[in-house]
Amino acid sequence: MQPRDFLTSLFNAAVLAADPLTGITAHLPEKPKGKTVVVGAGKGAAQMARALESVWDGPLEGVVVTRYGYGCDTQGIEIIEASHPVPDRSGLAAAERLMQTVRDLTADDLVIALVCGGGSALLPAPPHGLTLEDEIALNEALLASGAPISLMNVVRKHLSTIKGGRLAAATKARVVSLIVSDIPGDNPAHVSSGPTVPDRSTRHDALAIIKQYGLELPQAALDHLASPAADAPNPDDPVFARHACHIVASAGVSLEAAAALAMSQGIAPAILSDSIEGESRDVALVHAAIAREVLGKNRPFAKPVVILSGGETTVTLRGRGGRGGRNGEFALAMALAIEGHDLHLLAADTDGIDGSEDNAGAFVDGETTKRLRAAGHDPRRLLDGNDSYSGFSATGDLFETGPTGTNVNDFRAILIR
Repeated sequence: MQPRDFLTSLFNAAVLAADPLTGITAHLPEKPKGKTVVVGAGKGAAQMARALESVWDGPLEGVVVTRYGYGCDTQGIEIIEASHPVPDRSGLAAAERLMQTVRDLTADDLVIALVCGGGSALLPAPPHGLTLEDEIALNEALLASGAPISLMNVVRKHLSTIKGGRLAAATKARVVSLIVSDIPGDNPAHVSSGPTVPDRSTRHDALAIIKQYGLELPQAALDHLASPAADAPNPDDPVFARHACHIVASAGVSLEAAAALAMSQGIAPAILSDSIEGESRDVALVHAAIAREVLGKNRPFAKPVVILSGGETTVTLRGRGGRGGRNGEFALAMALAIEGHDLHLLAADTDGIDGSEDNAGAFVDGETTKRLRAAGHDPRRLLDGNDSYSGFSATGDLFETGPTGTNVNDFRAILIR
């Protein structure tokens, strides 16, 4: 099997293992005396809704919001599409719809919340005194900051009327959250900024993160965080006493599936971690150093081997930034670090979209930099400009899958023959 075909098969195995149907089926809640209502948000929320409908024995109603182009056919659950990663007015309207959907339910009713990565941008709900434009500015500042996703979401949930458990706190119904985790460590309160799952972070934590990363936010946002009105619900609040949440898919499960497939193909797998964070280009340098060590000295793993890792890296934009996401950035930094070596890599986002472009990620090998230069691109300049997409599109190294229907974050595989 050719290296790219092998790496693609591992990615496909990882995505298949993250199919929400399996996890949803295993965590179906008991039927209520009253009605069952579904709410949800994320890039795979529509597929989660369809999966739930296929296994739920009884009527369902409700609404979920997903990214433009990520919808699918459902029976009774309405699908709304909105903008990601920058919020828009469709998302604003969708957030209000979700709140309206749960607000008048009773204690006899059940809310099933379907939550996966991407909901933070898809559910803009600025508090009093802030506008959608303020939330857009907040999102853009966070995305450019290089802060880990968990810290970004601490800030987001204290500048929202729906995140930080507020959606669940708005209803008397029992809430069961079924979550596809794209967060390193799988803390459910951080997935999509936890619309139905509270945590113990505070507005003071949010202010400390803003200071740490030098975020320039609208004054209205800073004023709000200085007020007790920004406090999110506490997990000990009795309103959450009957609620439950379950992680139905995660990066760890996906990497194990990829490892099993590699083993069946006669290639030993080595999983570094399912929760790697940090600047994409720096994480790439560490991966490259390990790969070169294996290639040259047969340690710490013996050849042939495929090194697997997951998690969510970040990109700190230099200037205005170019085109491409964190996996493209990782791949480009790897290309420079493994130049001339017999190594093959795939770095991709399991939701099928790396950043704001139409690719999931990119392939890299020891000849990638040569192809980039032959196509008229300086790979170092591309990296300095956060412009991996332009280079990889010119060389035919983009990895394109389209929406996968799930999201357990980054998938990286390095083949050492």
